[in-house]
Amino acid sequence: MKNEAHEIVRRAAQALYELDPTPRSRWEARRVLKLGAPIALLLFAGCSNYSMPSATPAPTDIQAVAASVSAIDVPIKDYYTYGTALAAKNCVGWFSTQIAGASQNSALASELGLLGVPLLALIVLSFWTQRDFTLDTSFTLDNYATFFDYPHSPIYIVLLWRSILMSATATVAVILLAYPVAYFLAFRVKQHKLVWIILITVPFWISYLLRIFAWKVILGFNGVINSGLIALGLINKPLEFLLYNPTAVTITLAHAWAAYAILPIYVSLEKIDRSLLEAATDLGDGPVKRFLRVTLPLSAPGTIAAALLVFIPTVGDYVTPTLVGGTSGIMIGNIIQSLFGKASNAPLGAAVSIGMIGVVTLLVCALLRAIGYRRIKAREI
Repeated sequence: MKNEAHEIVRRAAQALYELDPTPRSRWEARRVLKLGAPIALLLFAGCSNYSMPSATPAPTDIQAVAASVSAIDVPIKDYYTYGTALAAKNCVGWFSTQIAGASQNSALASELGLLGVPLLALIVLSFWTQRDFTLDTSFTLDNYATFFDYPHSPIYIVLLWRSILMSATATVAVILLAYPVAYFLAFRVKQHKLVWIILITVPFWISYLLRIFAWKVILGFNGVINSGLIALGLINKPLEFLLYNPTAVTITLAHAWAAYAILPIYVSLEKIDRSLLEAATDLGDGPVKRFLRVTLPLSAPGTIAAALLVFIPTVGDYVTPTLVGGTSGIMIGNIIQSLFGKASNAPLGAAVSIGMIGVVTLLVCALLRAIGYRRIKAREI
């Protein structure tokens, strides 16, 4: 019965919201609002267990509610009906606010749970110890000591900095490739921009693994590049340095993540006020100077966002180095995968993961502070 009353009141309140000074609307609203008294009585019976907000006192006497609004000058002269409908509207608004707040809190809690629970489990696991086939749950910092003990076990720090360098190189390559494409979409394409965006992203609908294998075929010993150079007579034997090295990893990462950089840069360029470019032209700036003084600074937020979208995930990538990196192109992600897998040392793998997250977070924060990201974002706004 309570749900039915809520639904009826919602319909009555919706009619009240649509009230306007036209005669027909007044007549329709009055016809609907005549349901106010029984509706409010049903609703108040259902609201008796709830704590109403201070702005809307819990109405138990319909006549008192009507009297409280009797001085309001409204087209509808039936103040009794108007008062009950007003009370119904307030109560429905309160219910809607509570439901919306609960839904938002539930969604936020779910998102925090999906992100926080795995990270919390990883942090807890990093303080444990793997002893043969048993897991010692006593608190210890030995795993972090092993990770940061550069003189005795430099492999983790060396691979972490190598991964950061390779990821940074791939990020720079991605930005250099993505910015001209985004610029073309924003300033040169006048019609059917959505079609162009879809065409640009079509190659990235293919599986990530298939794209990596495609680059393995292109850069391989008998791949497209070596076969083409041999056919042209430029080389006598295949080039061996194209595959299974850091360069191959960087090239593959740059191609695999290019689409993720094009879209944020395009959005940032599209938001630039064209009158600023016209003003720069009127003041005597040429195309290059106008780009450096207006377009590039205003597109910096999108460029920085694109760089972060590429840099942060690629630091921990282990699939690409496994397939095209070889022994000289492994990254920190390969070590973490081995510790959780073949080495059966999940606590040390968790500590290395947390250490990598911490170092990358500090680097990103230091970079954003150095370039003044807040000032750049404020300038865009």
